Amino acid sequence: MIWSESDSGAVTVTVPDQAALLADVARRFTQGKGFSVATLNLDHVVKLSGDAGFREAYRAQTHVTADGNPIVWLSRLAGQEVDLMPGSELIDPLAALAAQAQVKVALFGATEQTLTAAAAALEARHPGLEVVFTRAPAMGFDPMGEVAAEDIAALGASGARLCFLALGAPKQEVFAARAQDALPQVGFVSIGAGLDFIAGTQTRAPAWVRAIAAEWLWRLLSNPRRLAARYGACIAVLPELTTRALRARRQGGSLS
Repeated sequence: MIWSESDSGAVTVTVPDQAALLADVARRFTQGKGFSVATLNLDHVVKLSGDAGFREAYRAQTHVTADGNPIVWLSRLAGQEVDLMPGSELIDPLAALAAQAQVKVALFGATEQTLTAAAAALEARHPGLEVVFTRAPAMGFDPMGEVAAEDIAALGASGARLCFLALGAPKQEVFAARAQDALPQVGFVSIGAGLDFIAGTQTRAPAWVRAIAAEWLWRLLSNPRRLAARYGACIAVLPELTTRALRARRQGGSLS
């Protein structure tokens, strides 16, 4: 299913499941090739419709996964079988792969406290893993600015070949697209609040809440002032997306 389209191309989910993603990343580690992973959710779909820069950044990603049950359900309604793959659930499998391949890791975003705790936790969970670079950008960080260029250079000099980005959308995807051009040997994975969950500075919804697809409600109740408008916009686009998914199914996966 096409989630956003412009003259320069379309945004689609490109990875069906975690096994496919890990297999391709393992090949890229062996070949010394970089990559970039974006995790699509309804908030991103809303942002894509009104932000040309975000669309271009998304199109530059080598891999796009389904992060959010509505993306999975609508994809399947359109005839595309995909599994749920939130960014936060990709960190440990990718870290394990990096440890096995002796690929050094960078953590970019969040806060110094979060990065320190997350680095220690990941190295403890995955013997042999080496976190060689951490950077917590200042408030107002511009992924296309001069400071970002300096950070990209420092990241490249660190020797890291896998970088977890915890900047939030659209900054992390824009930074990944820019950094991927400058550092073609590095893999970038946008994981939102994933490092906070590992560090314990934020609490993720319990497993039973996630199992009934109510993690969005958990988040909303945890911070209604910040999230009410965002989730309202997401709910508002569901009827249109459902219609598009049904049309795509009738047309064999295309979108008119």
